[in-house]
Amino acid sequence: MPRILIVEDDSLILTSLARALAGKGFHVEIASSMHEADLASRVDLVLCDLGLPDGDGLLLVRRMSSERPDVPIIILTARDDETDVVAGLTSGAVDYVVKPFRLNELIARITLQLRLRERSLRDDDVRIGDLLIEVGARRVYRHGVEIELRPKEFDLLVRLATSVGTVVRRQHLIRDVWDQHWSGSTKTLDVHINSLRRKLGDSPGSPSLITASRGVGYRLEAR
Repeated sequence: MPRILIVEDDSLILTSLARALAGKGFHVEIASSMHEADLASRVDLVLCDLGLPDGDGLLLVRRMSSERPDVPIIILTARDDETDVVAGLTSGAVDYVVKPFRLNELIARITLQLRLRERSLRDDDVRIGDLLIEVGARRVYRHGVEIELRPKEFDLLVRLATSVGTVVRRQHLIRDVWDQHWSGSTKTLDVHINSLRRKLGDSPGSPSLITASRGVGYRLEAR
């Protein structure tokens, strides 16, 4: 079931849209501010308003598209000026819908973006130097040799690969690979990283494919 995050500060629009999408079979999460959106769990698509109480939604769109470029963002706003539309689409959003909107048209746009995302994840291989990740097949190769990974190790590697060359914060890795409500020790992340490094062939004293930013997070190097 696709997971959709709605970021909207108008409670009437938020509740009615959430109810309508849930009725179409989507799993819906809601947020009424940038802060609440940052706490949301891993989703497949985001609907984002621009007029949020704690900041301009464009900032949120830029941050989300940078951290999770594989997740499509549709801007849903009353701003209909051409400059706003251009700013929205160049900030990382894949579509721009002006309020008031037609529900069936919005659902069609959502369905299209989810279908495009699914096709991309199924068909696209990720190549980083001598590392090959077959996302759809859930297989990993290095130097042409297949590496057996546990499910969470694979998910963690893919999450790092979506932001290759950029430090992904610890809380974002835990949120996206495990769950926003994860109550276990955060050492679980470090254990999986160490196991992943070992399986990828990192050896003591040699440059690691996955590097740590102390106290912040981890980065998959763009080699």
